[in-house]
Amino acid sequence: MTHRNSRKGVMTTAIHAGEAPDPATGASAPPLHMSSTFVTDQVAGFSAHDLEENSAYLYARWGNPTVQMLEKKLAALEGVEDCLCVASGMAAATAIFLTFLSAGDHAIVSDVSYAGVAELARDTLPRFGIAVDTVNMSDPAAVAAAIRPNTKLIHTETPVNPIGRLTDLAAISAIAKDAGALLSCDATFASPLGQNCAELGVDLIMHSVTKYIGGHGDAVGGAVAGSKELIAKMRAEASIHHGGVMSPFNAWLIARGLSLLPLRMKAHETGAQAVAEWLETRDAVTRVIYPGLKSHPQYDLAQQQMTNMSAMISFQVGNTAQGEATAQAMIEKLETIHYAVSLGHHRSLIFWMGTDALMDTSFRLSGDQLASYRAFAGDGIFRLSVGLEDADDLIADLAKIL
Repeated sequence: MTHRNSRKGVMTTAIHAGEAPDPATGASAPPLHMSSTFVTDQVAGFSAHDLEENSAYLYARWGNPTVQMLEKKLAALEGVEDCLCVASGMAAATAIFLTFLSAGDHAIVSDVSYAGVAELARDTLPRFGIAVDTVNMSDPAAVAAAIRPNTKLIHTETPVNPIGRLTDLAAISAIAKDAGALLSCDATFASPLGQNCAELGVDLIMHSVTKYIGGHGDAVGGAVAGSKELIAKMRAEASIHHGGVMSPFNAWLIARGLSLLPLRMKAHETGAQAVAEWLETRDAVTRVIYPGLKSHPQYDLAQQQMTNMSAMISFQVGNTAQGEATAQAMIEKLETIHYAVSLGHHRSLIFWMGTDALMDTSFRLSGDQLASYRAFAGDGIFRLSVGLEDADDLIADLAKIL
């Protein structure tokens, strides 16, 4: 199958983009460059601002060949011009906010998002004089109503963490363009193969590459992909000034995982669909949220927008007491599935997320926004990241409890 953004197939793109045989040794596999500094035969300034696009490598914070290899691979998969890799998903979100927002600016942020991003938007940005409105991004009219003359950025997430609610990216992109604002999207749950963010109008495509892109749960990192102009601004701000650069070793590990992403995402989706359908048959389970199920309230949008449904399932088992008791039983009895945070790894992971606790700490929703959250999560959900194990084994593990 030809990759949607390339003349070459998706597997060929994932394997070869950004790579070439090592010119010094002829090695087929990409080398790992762990050096913090590089010998140069050019007279150059001591400031990174003196660097040009084709300048030689000088210092690892300014650029590293192994990290650049991963950046090129990710840009190719997203179908955009450039990519910046940083130390974590949170470093990627911070890079977006602090590069494109200044005191006096206004941002609109999804009212449900990764907890660290939610807290950064609600607590940190206002300290720097940046006004923030948190909005239900599944409601384009609410987003349009929140626009101000000084709105510079709309930051969304789809599917949202942890409840699996979707954002109509084409609709939100149209609103952003009319307002002269940038649109950024955390696409971690979907992976680069889950939706064509660039085609849907996203300017800055963000990932925690710790998750599906790396895929093995052994390396932390973040990335933002977009146009050369926007990424150049972020590289100067986030890498050089903020300093949250990615380790070359992590880049090497993540690129190795990324090369098999198309195969993994097919397997993730197949396993998650089977597990989600089984969960819907269990009397102990009161609600299942997965975009591949017809019961998902935005199933039609998922079919239109998503090219892979990924493997993030949210499900309810009743009230808070029932959820906590079930979580304890999982801790004691699960063998194949790990009771642990994070997601997108080859191992399946599950974790209980109580609604009241998240409202007190990260989201602090009320009124219609809280009602929308509870429509998906009730008093709390289990967030299940379906790995690459046999679905029958995952079902058997869960059947001991549910």
